[in-house]
Amino acid sequence: MINFFRLVLAGLALAMAGLVSAVVTMRLAIHGAEVKVPDIQGLTVSEAIHKTANMGLNLGIDNKYYSVDVPAGRVLAQSPLPGAIVRREWRMRVTESLGPQKVAIPAVVGQQERVAAIEVRRVGLELEETAQMPWTGTPPGTVIAQNPQQGAGGVERPSVSLLVSTAAPTTPQALVMPQLVGMPLAAATALVVHAGFKVGPVQSSYSDAPAPADADAGMAPADTADPAGTVLGQTPLAGHRVEPGMIVTLKIAQ
Repeated sequence: MINFFRLVLAGLALAMAGLVSAVVTMRLAIHGAEVKVPDIQGLTVSEAIHKTANMGLNLGIDNKYYSVDVPAGRVLAQSPLPGAIVRREWRMRVTESLGPQKVAIPAVVGQQERVAAIEVRRVGLELEETAQMPWTGTPPGTVIAQNPQQGAGGVERPSVSLLVSTAAPTTPQALVMPQLVGMPLAAATALVVHAGFKVGPVQSSYSDAPAPADADAGMAPADTADPAGTVLGQTPLAGHRVEPGMIVTLKIAQ
């Protein structure tokens, strides 16, 4: 019995040793796949690529900025920051310095978009963004604003953004509502359609007794009963300023 317990204890000891060994191996494998991000700011781009490649990291240039402090061709900023722990094959992003600004910003306001884009690229700048805006007084496709402005100094990015005009929306011409009261329905409907309006639901009303004039309601004075189908009222009222496509509602005698 004693020998049996000794065998059990020996087996448990071997199992624990194996478990500890597996844990240690796993931790070493995990930590072996991690690296500490180096400080590459101020290095030339080629030096930064060489240094990060030796550590199993991938480096890519995301942006380029002007700088009066960092010479051209050197790393201006990096991400992740120095000291961060990342996995191998992690992609580092850097910003390359272009040195002090040497390119003069050209004036392209008033030019057509295509001509302005050619001018921007001709002097070594990039066309960063082009926005559009309705604008009167200029042909569509004309540059109406730029950023940075002509001759601007101390700019950061080697790029120019443009604001380009598009055709201004046409404002519908206001019309005057004609007098329809007293007209037969067919004639009033034809006049409404010809004027560019739409005829809405037609309302019927009895007109078998004299009624006083009601200008506010668009009603015609009636000394005698109006014939069936005669327009008794209209909305909008005659003389009101209206726009094409507006719906006209008619009230006719029944």
